[in-house]
Amino acid sequence: MEHHDGWPLTDLFPAAGPGPEDPLEALLTACEVLMSDVGEASLRAVAARALTAYRALDDDGRLAFFTHVTTAYGVDADQVRAAFHQWEAARDGGLGGDTELVRLFDAVEPARQQLLRRLHHAPGATLALVGMREDLLRLARHHPPLRPLDHDFHHLLTSWFNRGFLRMARVTWQDAPPELRGRLLRGERVHPMADENALRRRLEPADRDLYAFFHPATGDVPLIFVEVALVRGLPDRVGPLLEPGPELDPAQADTAALYSINNALDGLAGVSFGSFLIKQVIEDVSERLPHLRRFATLSPLPGFRRWLTAQAGHDPRLRALRDELDALAGPQRISALPAAETERIRSRLLPALTRYIALGKRETDGRPLDPVARFHLGNGAAAWQLNWPADTSPTAWRQSYGAMINYRYEPERLERRHEDFVRHRTVALGGPMRDAHAAAARDTSGT
Repeated sequence: MEHHDGWPLTDLFPAAGPGPEDPLEALLTACEVLMSDVGEASLRAVAARALTAYRALDDDGRLAFFTHVTTAYGVDADQVRAAFHQWEAARDGGLGGDTELVRLFDAVEPARQQLLRRLHHAPGATLALVGMREDLLRLARHHPPLRPLDHDFHHLLTSWFNRGFLRMARVTWQDAPPELRGRLLRGERVHPMADENALRRRLEPADRDLYAFFHPATGDVPLIFVEVALVRGLPDRVGPLLEPGPELDPAQADTAALYSINNALDGLAGVSFGSFLIKQVIEDVSERLPHLRRFATLSPLPGFRRWLTAQAGHDPRLRALRDELDALAGPQRISALPAAETERIRSRLLPALTRYIALGKRETDGRPLDPVARFHLGNGAAAWQLNWPADTSPTAWRQSYGAMINYRYEPERLERRHEDFVRHRTVALGGPMRDAHAAAARDTSGT
């Protein structure tokens, strides 16, 4: 029989005894034990059993568990009220109230956070809890009352995955272990790879790089990774970056194209470290290849088609554009169009894309509608060049009729643009997009 802190484990955790057990009952019992007055060794053992029981649950069981934790491990309203009045009285009495404020902080923290911290004592718990949050996010879409629990997860994961704990590494084909290769294959969502041969084409050539962030508790599991192609000029189509082709001598390249950025763990949604990775990648590539002139992305425009459909309801020109694009019925038709016809459609599409990026804002906070634009503009990049047709995949057609955009990272301007975006919601435009937007503004004003 296992003993911990002098107590038989079955005394601390009756469900750990011999015989079959219901995993939900075992998990709820483990949570009660974890929140009781037990020692460090017992915490580790019971937390491990709790996570084992969780893995045995189906979605109904996990929903029941999340619902129970959300309601049973909240805050004590009476304690919050009492702590607030004590702090207020200390402040009014000229005593400062620092001690009372600490008590108030303790009172307003839901017990759920302490439960998650104690579950974190189990071996391998970091990844297990990230996976648990992935389940929670999926289920919470249809069960909004679970959102407070997600807030607790996000609060703790943001601390556990603080930038100071992360390590950036350049991943090569020769050095990547099998588990890491598998994670990269499964984690690539922007431009999915069919097999390891496709992954090899993105890792092995001298004109290809892949960088990733790792955490001490996750081993060879990447948190986020970015794929880089060394090219000449701004890339305007994604095909040449993904398909087999002649290798470019890095000494002949003038541009580092960041063409795919992927969060590899869905359970870390909202835990932001992508901006740190991009800036470190730029620093590392700049040191290795100081002759490079440009750092830019080739990015999707995932919200454009939805925006165009909404605008078509009250703008006749955009309605005509949407109808013409819809009539193409897919990217295969574009390649069959005469060059003059393709250029005619492009001349109508690019102004709409410019308007979407430059002026399309969310009503809630004034930030860009496009999620990829929010990310790169928030990092201090500038929207630089629009490209069509740039991606012939079905996903790109559904999202943007195959259009893509280059965001340019100019290291000396990143901080200023970031501050302007955060403080004033300024959408930084550069190069062709700046010129196109200025021309459209002149046409609108009649000057």
